[in-house]
Amino acid sequence: MTTTPAPHTSTSSDEYLELDVGGMTCSACSSAVERKLNKLDGVTASVNFATERALVTGIPPERAQLAIDAVRRAGYSAAVRSGDDDSWSLRATEMRISSLRRRLAVAALLTIPLCDLTILLALVPGFRFQGWQAVCVLLALPIVTWAAWPFHRATVRGLRRGTASMDTLVSLGSIVSFGWAVYTLLFAPSDSPGYWLGFGVTPAGADSIYLDVAAGMITFQLGGRYFETRSRRRAGDVLNAIGNLAVRTARLRLPDGTEEVVPSTSLRIDDVVVVLPGERMPVDGEIVEGRSTLDTSSMTGESAPTEVEVGHAVIGGTTNIAGRLCVRATAVGAHTRLAQMAALTEDAQRRKARAQTVADKISSIFVPVVIALAIMITAIWIVNETEPGRAVGIGIAVLIIACPCALGLATPTALMVGIGRGGQLGILIKGQDALEASGVIDTVVFDKTGTLTTGQMKVERIIAIGTVDVDDALRIAGALETGSEHPVGRSIVEHARTRHAELPGVADFRALTGMGASGVVDGRSCVIGNQRLLAESGVVLDDAAEAALDEVLSSGASAITLSVDGTAVVVLAVTDTLKESAEPAVATLRSLGLRTVLLTGDAARIAESIGRQVGVDRVIAEVLPADKVRVIDELKASGHRVAMVGDGINDSAALAAADLGMAMVQGTDIAMKAADIILVRDDLRVVVDAVLLSRKTLRTIRGNLVWAFGYNIAAIPIAALGFLNPLIAAAAMALSSVLVISNSLRLRTFGASRR
Repeated sequence: MTTTPAPHTSTSSDEYLELDVGGMTCSACSSAVERKLNKLDGVTASVNFATERALVTGIPPERAQLAIDAVRRAGYSAAVRSGDDDSWSLRATEMRISSLRRRLAVAALLTIPLCDLTILLALVPGFRFQGWQAVCVLLALPIVTWAAWPFHRATVRGLRRGTASMDTLVSLGSIVSFGWAVYTLLFAPSDSPGYWLGFGVTPAGADSIYLDVAAGMITFQLGGRYFETRSRRRAGDVLNAIGNLAVRTARLRLPDGTEEVVPSTSLRIDDVVVVLPGERMPVDGEIVEGRSTLDTSSMTGESAPTEVEVGHAVIGGTTNIAGRLCVRATAVGAHTRLAQMAALTEDAQRRKARAQTVADKISSIFVPVVIALAIMITAIWIVNETEPGRAVGIGIAVLIIACPCALGLATPTALMVGIGRGGQLGILIKGQDALEASGVIDTVVFDKTGTLTTGQMKVERIIAIGTVDVDDALRIAGALETGSEHPVGRSIVEHARTRHAELPGVADFRALTGMGASGVVDGRSCVIGNQRLLAESGVVLDDAAEAALDEVLSSGASAITLSVDGTAVVVLAVTDTLKESAEPAVATLRSLGLRTVLLTGDAARIAESIGRQVGVDRVIAEVLPADKVRVIDELKASGHRVAMVGDGINDSAALAAADLGMAMVQGTDIAMKAADIILVRDDLRVVVDAVLLSRKTLRTIRGNLVWAFGYNIAAIPIAALGFLNPLIAAAAMALSSVLVISNSLRLRTFGASRR
C-alpha cells in the first residue's frame, strides 16, 4: 500500500455561452449540431448529448442569436441557458418523454390486433373476408405515420447532412413496406393468391405485404427510445442539485453593528456576515469574531468536525455546529469553492465520452450497406426478370429482413431486466454508459467518510496513565461530555453509558468550544479535551501521558485526554467506525483483478490506518474536492479505467469525471445524480455485485447484438436469392426477437446462488 500526497489544483475561468439544445435523439445529432456551430467564424463548440447542452466559445453573449440560428439550421431547437435555470431543457425533455409515451401506447395497442389479424387470416383461410388487407392497412397507418414520426424526422435531418443511422433504416423500412402493401392492395389483381393470402404463398415480395413487420419494428424502437430518453433525463440533474445547496440569503452586519438579511448574490468582498449555529456559510471567508465547530465533511471529506476561531479560513457551504461566528468574505458568488465545484462537475459531465451505443456504431456502416444492397439486388432482378414487381418485392424483402427488430430489442430488454434485477439487489443502474464502463474498469477508487466508514465517531480504546481506575475515569469523562453537541463528545457519552447506566452530576460546568469541557465531578476538578485545552488549563503531561498521546495519534485516531485534579489519567482514542463490509468488499474486488485506491480529504495518518485495515493498494490523502477530479484524471491519463465510489457533494465532481461513478444511497442527492450507478443497500459488497451485474448485462447485450446481426447476415442472402417468402420472414423475425428476450431474461437469476 502506498500513500500519495494531494496534487496542487489551479482553476481558471473563461467566458463562454451555453445553449440548451432540444430535439437530439442520438449522438449523431449532437455531432451534427457541433459541426454546424463550429462552422461559425472563430467559434469552438462542444455539444454534450447526455446533458443536451452546447458550450460555445468565441462568440459574445450579445450575439447568442447567431449560435441559436446555426442550431436551428441543423434542424434542432436551442435557447440560451441562464444561470442555473434548467426550466427550458426540463420542459423540452418532459414533452419529448410524454410524446414518446403516447406514441408507444398507440403503436402497441394497434400492433397487437394487427399481428393477430394478419396471422389468423393468413393461416386460417375460412376467416378471410373481402378487403381484409384494407383493415390491416388502416390499423397500420397511424403506426407508420404518426407513431413513427420521430424516426422519419430524424431521417430527414440525416439526409440533409448526408448521414444515415438506425432511424434511417427504421423509417425507410416502414415506409417501403407500408407503401408496397398499399400498392398491392390497390393494383394487384383480385384473383392473385398473394392478394388474398398476403403471407407465405407467393415467392418473396410477390403481391405480399409486411404490415405487421413494419408495425412491430416501430413499436419496439419506440419502446427503446422512450426508455433511453427517461434515463438520459437524469444526467443533467446534478447541476441543479449543486445549485440548490448554495445559501440563498445571508445575515449581513452593517457598519452601525445592526444586522440585515440580504440575498447572497448581493454580497461583496470584505462584507462581514453573521452565521448562527445550524446555518451554512454563504461565502468563503475569514473568521473575525467568535469560536465554533464546523461540519466540513460536505466540502473537504473530513470525518471529524473542525474547530475554528478568529483568523481561521472557512468555506462556503460548510455548516456551523455551535457558536456565533462573524465572517469577512474573501470570495463570493461564482468564486466560492462551492460554485467552483459546480463548475467542475459540469465540466466533468461535459468531458464524458459521448460514444454511441454499440448498435448505432455498427449500424452506421450496416444501414448504408443494406440500403445499397437492396437497390443493387432490385436492379439485378429487374435486368434478369420479365416481371418488375417480383424484382421490387425481392428488394423490399432484403430491406425488411434487415430491419433491426431484434437489434432494437437487444439493448433495451437486457437493460430493463438487468436494471430490474439490480433494483432487487439494491443496485440502480442509470443507463448503458455505466454498463460499458463497468466492462473495462481496472481501478476502483473509494472515498472514506460515509463510504468505507459509517461517518459516526466511536471510542476505540482507552489508555490508562499509571495506576488509574479506567471505569471511574470513563464515568467522569461521560459526565463532562453529557452537555456536548460535538460528535466526539457524543461518542464518549455513548461509550460511557454502555458501562454506567447513570452518570454523576457536574458542578461549575464549562463547555470550551473547539477544545473540550471542564467541571467539578465528585468534588474533583476535571478537564477533558485536546492538548491545547490541557495546556491552557495548566495540566502538565508526563512522559507516560506523552507516550499515550503519540500512540493514539500514530494510529490515526483523534486523542482526547482526561485530567483529574491537574493530572492526566487516561487518553481516549476516538475514530470513525469502519464498515464491516469494507474489508471483504475490497478483498473481493482485488480477487477480480481490480486495483483499489482510497481517496480522501482526511489526514494522512487516519487515511493510512483505514487503508491498512481494508487492504487497499494505494492511499491518497488530504485531497480537496477539486484535487479529487485531478487525481481521477491523472489515473485515466496513465491508462487506467476508473470507477469512483463516494457519497458526498465533495465526491460529485469526481463521480462525474470517473469512467464509472457509484454513489452510496446514504450520501447526498448530488452525489447520487452525478453517479452512473446508485448503491441502495448499505453494504459495500454491493459494489462487487454492481460490477458483476453490469458486466453480465453488458455481455448479454453484446450476445444479443451478435445474434441480431448474425440473423441479418444469414437472412439477407436468402432473401436476395428470392427464397424467403413473407411467412418465413415474419417467423424468423419473431424467433429472433424471442431469442433476444429469452437471453435477456436470464439476468433475472443473477446473484440467486449467493443469497
